[in-house]
Amino acid sequence: MTPLRDVIAGLEQVDGGWRGQVPDGWLQGRTAYGGLSAALALHAAMASDHDLPPLRSALVAFIGPLSGAITIRASRLRRGRNAAFVQADVESEAALGLRATFVFMGTVASALDVHTGAAPPVAAPGPEDKVLRGHPAIAFSQNFELIERHDAERAEWLRWVRLKDREGLNPMVELMAVADCLPPVALKMLGRPAPVSSMTWQLNLLGDAPVATDGWWLLQATSDYARAGNSSQRMGIWAADGTPVADQMQSVAVFA
Repeated sequence: MTPLRDVIAGLEQVDGGWRGQVPDGWLQGRTAYGGLSAALALHAAMASDHDLPPLRSALVAFIGPLSGAITIRASRLRRGRNAAFVQADVESEAALGLRATFVFMGTVASALDVHTGAAPPVAAPGPEDKVLRGHPAIAFSQNFELIERHDAERAEWLRWVRLKDREGLNPMVELMAVADCLPPVALKMLGRPAPVSSMTWQLNLLGDAPVATDGWWLLQATSDYARAGNSSQRMGIWAADGTPVADQMQSVAVFA
């Protein structure tokens, strides 16, 4: 397997962007794993400007398949006193595969101080837990380690997840790579393999610099809508101490 840091290190800066390669070990079917594509887009966005404030939000559109040789281009859309909007596109030989808008914003004084969203009541990772690898038939999943929590509902995934080889990564790039790791909830509701495709993905960070304990993040995905080939799912991320890290939402196409 090719560690994420090596995929990033292999990016070659060219006029107007970066060129790189999606290793076979990061594929999800015929396309790159969405978390990898988004992580590369974020890396390019952060490298495209100077002294960016913390990442606050990412809006990702999965437009088409990405594999093999790719080109990443990032550009500033707007930068004000507190916030910066940066767009990043990832293209393959076929066409545009991903477009992401990242919002970076510094802290500002506010009368609001609301912090809810407790973690699901499950045990943190411990030495007694069986650490699993992803499914052998799903290439990208071999880059992750998992701890299953079996008290999840039928329309819910609940797992501790960490990147197997995370040394030397920017924490936000690492988190972006992990955040999309759960299978679509529609597959759990179907109870069988089926062709699915993520369409859009919104991630909102709930702090400046989330910290993982030994790399572990608690990921949850739930859905109460799946109809006419479209599923909408809500997702959350927590640190091992229960600190809320991110709120997410995804639209998933279901071809079954």
